[in-house]
Amino acid sequence: MKCVMNETNRYIGIDIGTTSLKAAVFDSDGKRLALKSVDYTLDTDSATGFIEFDAENYVTMCKNVIDELSAECGSITALSIDTQGETIIFTDTDGVPLHPAIVWLDNRATAEADAIKEKFGNKLVYDVTGQPEITAGWPASKVLWMKNHKPEVFAQTKKIFMLEDYILYRLSGNFVTEPTIQSSTIYFDVTRRIWWKEMLDFIGISEHQLPKVVSTATAVGEYKGIKVVSGMLDQIAGTLGAGVTDETTISEMTGTIMAICVMTDKMPAYNPNSIIPCHLHAIGGKYCLILWSSTAGMALKWFKNNFSENFSFRELDELAKDVTPGCDGLTMLPYFCGSTMPKYNPDAKAAFTGINLSHTRAHFARSIMEAIAFTLKQNLEYVGEDAIKEIRITGGGASSPLWAGIKADVTGKVLKTLSESETACLGAAMAAAVGVGEFTSIKDAVDSIVKTKSTYMPSGADYTAAYENYVKIDKLLN
Repeated sequence: MKCVMNETNRYIGIDIGTTSLKAAVFDSDGKRLALKSVDYTLDTDSATGFIEFDAENYVTMCKNVIDELSAECGSITALSIDTQGETIIFTDTDGVPLHPAIVWLDNRATAEADAIKEKFGNKLVYDVTGQPEITAGWPASKVLWMKNHKPEVFAQTKKIFMLEDYILYRLSGNFVTEPTIQSSTIYFDVTRRIWWKEMLDFIGISEHQLPKVVSTATAVGEYKGIKVVSGMLDQIAGTLGAGVTDETTISEMTGTIMAICVMTDKMPAYNPNSIIPCHLHAIGGKYCLILWSSTAGMALKWFKNNFSENFSFRELDELAKDVTPGCDGLTMLPYFCGSTMPKYNPDAKAAFTGINLSHTRAHFARSIMEAIAFTLKQNLEYVGEDAIKEIRITGGGASSPLWAGIKADVTGKVLKTLSESETACLGAAMAAAVGVGEFTSIKDAVDSIVKTKSTYMPSGADYTAAYENYVKIDKLLN
């Protein structure tokens, strides 16, 4: 994408996902001037199940896009980064990696997670860190795995980074981190914003091996004359890029999966039946509940690829829009990859029920859209939806007016799409602007920059019976 030149300050927001990196330049008004995207493939070992990536490649990709965007757009004022959580990097004193980055998806540390659970228990870990489960994916488990299985690497380790920290270090030379990316390490105390010494002692590391904690949107150094500013967890960057700054609004992303981010003033009390994690938010004093469903847009894509190969998604919308809400009794459960939230059941299966001879391709397409809307409603009911007035929607699902309208009717909430589709990049760029004083706070930046595009009001369509039937079948089969 060719850069559009202007005379205002320019900010780069870098979003490092699991298998792709995106970087965008925005001006002070939030207008996107340029965009770069790089796809990459993780290193997986079928024999061990390990999922890794060369840490140096992350740095190379970042530096390349920064240089390319600077060449296209001219002087860049500042940059910031949002990244996936839980990807961990072990280095020597000089920040040279001693081992490939262990990616968040990697589950090698199952035994270590069990050992942590036996020592501390789920309730204590939640009360300190906001994480209701103790899994192999958490960095504390991976640190203990490194200690147990690669003692020679562990003995040489002088610095331990999350991915965001490592990029900040390699760009600025400063060993720093910020709270949102540390929330799911389970060795960071989210209530006191300090390292949890008891956990550090158990897994065998010290505070000296961990970065200095600074606030999100803090200038931490420079790279080639560009101010480098601390960023945040990718999900939180995305919700800020969607304009969410208080409890009355949430963000919902329907892509392959569904992700929902809900702001809260305080960490909910421990619930042994809940697996919803609570992260520190980039806005000071706030927390963020992150919910997800492992199947969302994937379900409609599966239907299109297998049963509607000659139809575009837009054409399926056109077919489905004329079907009566509730699909004339056809109900779909979207559990192609099990169910996660609000009910965790990895063995749950997808199903279509209530099929009769009157049902057509259009009914099946719409039933999938309704099922994802019902999943959204279930999750909102679970976290408490009374305060929620508006949902900012992103992802591929947001491009379907029909689907957005169904969600508005099912939830009874106002839905809005965004003018900027790269919300995570925008969230990071706003942090960069705050870090150099363009705005007084992240909320100020969001309120000034984020613009909505389309609004979907509840139409009055009655989904009461259809939703009750969905919940009934869900209880029966899931």
